This record gives sequence, structure tokens and C-alpha cells, in this order.
Amino acid sequence: MFNKAALLLAVSIAVSAIAGPTVASAPAAPHAGLAIPLGRRAALTKADGVFDLDKAIAHGVVVANKHRNNLIALQKNKGVEAFNAGAEIKELRKIPVDVEARLQQAVAKRQAEALTDEEDDLEWAGTISIGTPAQKFLIDFDTGSSDLWVPSSSCTSSVCKSKSRFAASSSSTSSKKSGTFSIQYGDGSTVSGPVYTDTVNVAGVAATKQYFSPVTTLSSSFSGDPIDGILGLAFPAISNLGQNPFFYTAENSGNVDSNVFSFYLASTGSELYLGGTNPSLYSGDVEYVPVASSSGFWQATGAKIKVGSTTVVSGFQTIIDSGTTIMYGPPAAVKKVFAQVSGSKLFDSTNGFYSYPCNTPPKLSFNYGGKDWTISAANINLGQTTSGSSSCVASLAAQDLGLGSNVWLLGDSFMKNAYTVFDVDQEAVGFASLA
Repeated sequence: MFNKAALLLAVSIAVSAIAGPTVASAPAAPHAGLAIPLGRRAALTKADGVFDLDKAIAHGVVVANKHRNNLIALQKNKGVEAFNAGAEIKELRKIPVDVEARLQQAVAKRQAEALTDEEDDLEWAGTISIGTPAQKFLIDFDTGSSDLWVPSSSCTSSVCKSKSRFAASSSSTSSKKSGTFSIQYGDGSTVSGPVYTDTVNVAGVAATKQYFSPVTTLSSSFSGDPIDGILGLAFPAISNLGQNPFFYTAENSGNVDSNVFSFYLASTGSELYLGGTNPSLYSGDVEYVPVASSSGFWQATGAKIKVGSTTVVSGFQTIIDSGTTIMYGPPAAVKKVFAQVSGSKLFDSTNGFYSYPCNTPPKLSFNYGGKDWTISAANINLGQTTSGSSSCVASLAAQDLGLGSNVWLLGDSFMKNAYTVFDVDQEAVGFASLA
């Protein structure tokens, strides 16, 4: 199984010239970067190699509600006409009571035991600072949302007390604005608070007068999560704050050399690269694909999925979401995919998880008109169905997230297989082979 236990996230500034949304050659050599340790989160695979269904269910609920929030913001900002065909705001999902109880028991057990290396999965997170003087926070960098929020010093819940909290009164550059910020997560509770602007700094890249929320209520969904908050990197159209995300503000302030950022997600040396690409981490050209940015997402168009050399489904769009672990597709389409996988079975009909023979992992790949971007055997495998089983659970699941009848959601199970570039000016997402 893939182990991210030693990951680092480097956030760097570079000069690069990015070509149009087709193919671009490697840019000039970058400036030196800065490495930031990543925080842990619970894995979807247990220490014994078995798929953790409870955590996967909870993760799916959080993902669904995150994108429900995005659609609510999109409707508010752009109108329902900006929705993808078939998209709709679904009812708020909640983590089943029995699943929540087992997860809480597991957290309590871990807290009572000495720490051991259980090869936990990790978030793509790093430290940022907010305010003057700087207040530091461990942040999840999320291409599937557009807002920045951290806990406020005014939040006194047990969840908030386990986090770093922002004190607006301690920052000379802090300014309170009108309005409130509110989003809902998997347990039905909310992340909500006032709206402020302040200076936000990510490894030397500063965004002045950046809108964010120091939240005064924090969902218990984050109780077992080491991160303090989330920094969204998607488009302004899905901002609950109705303001520019961090990267837009930084670029408008003249603090990045190119309106491009890139992700390299791997077992070691992972990095977010601000202002271009890092050619030492990939080989060959970057294949760029136009995105349907009116949706607010990094939604690459013209996709097809293959099993081996056989194209199974084509003509769909894929949202590239670093804040999600699993890959999700419409149930009917995913069913067609696994119908082509020898020995596969529907493992969990409620949550859309499929299994396959562990010793013959399916060769799944996505194609946008150029290269096949193949999911490795390690990245397709979420663990055995039970201890000692010869069947494993696939990281492609069948769920209707309300994003549209022709839209798939690809999380880091996809992104770990390629160097991924996000070009704001060109409104394109690019993929390159890992070095």
C-alpha cells in the first residue's frame, strides 16, 4: 500500500512561461523552495492492510457536503444557470450514527495508547501565517474549494481548543468586514464565523487584504484531524465568501511571477509550487486540458476512462480535487467500468465501493485526447476487504455527489499518478509524467 508517512510539502516561487491549454515544454529552472512538514489524518487503510469502511463512509459524507456547499455558493454567485447538466443541491448528508460511534471509539482508543507508526495517510497540508505579527496555522490546500478559514480565539469548543486559533485583536493588519461565513459538514454541524481581511503568507508569497473567516464554531468532523483549517484554490465562483481565493489575491498583489500553481504528491518530497512548475519533478511536456471554469471547479473536459486498452466511458468531465482522497463517478458509469474488470464485485452497494482480486489489480486510466494517465496498482488499492482476504477495495467509487450527470470527481488517488498543473490565466489543468 502507498505510504505517505514521510511526506513534506514544499511551497515555492518560480518564474515560468506557460503555453496555451494543449502542450507546453518545461519552463526555466525555478528559484529555491521551502519545505513544510505535513500533518497527519486517518488513513482509509488500517494498519493491518484492511480497508477502513467507516472512515471511507465519513470521508464520502464530508466530500459530498463540501461540494453541496460549493453548489450553494455557485448558485448565490452565478445563478443556477452555471450548474452542470443534471447538477442539483442534494440534501445535507450525515455520517450514520453507528459509524460515528465507532469512529469516536477508535479515536479514544488511539489517545489512550502509546503512539506507533501505523503508516497513516496524510493530508496535502503545510503551515501558513495570517496577520501582523504572523500567527501560524496548519492548513489543508484544497483545489476543490475556494475559501480560507481557521479557528478563532473566540471559539472555545473542545474541537477548537485542540487547534491553533486566530486572534484578530493581536493583528495590526486585521479588518472586520460585514457578513458571515457558514458551511456545513458531515455530522450536521457547521463551520461558521465572521468575515475579516488580513495579510496571508504562504512560504513568502503574501496576499494582502485577503478575505477569510476566523470561525467561532467548528464541526466535530474535524475533531480527529490535525489541520487547523482549509485554504481553497478553486475559482471565485464557488467562494462562500464571494471573494477572490488566496492565489488570485496574491497574483493581483504582484507577489507571484506566473498565475500557475502545481502539485507533486508522492511518498516523499511532495510539494505545492506557487508561480509555475518545478521541472525537476516531471519529465517531458505538460499536457494541458481546458477546464469548464464557469462551474467554479478545476473541471477538465473531454475525458474518457479505459480498462486496459478498452475505452469504457467517454465524453465526461473530471473535477481535480486535492481535498479528496477517493475518485468518484456516476453509479451507472462506474458500474460499466467494473463490468470490464475480471473478478470485480460490488463490495458496498450503499456507498458504491467495488472490490477486485488483489493479485490482479485493474489497469484503469483517464485520457483527455493525449496520453493515458494510468492509476498505479498502489493507488487503486484501498486495502483488503477483510483480514487475509484475496479481494481488495478500489479507490474508484460509484456515488452521485450532485455535481452533474456527466461529471466525475478525481481526488489524490488520481493526482498521485502525475504532476498536476493549474493554470489560472489559461483556465486549464495540465498533467505531466513523474520524473
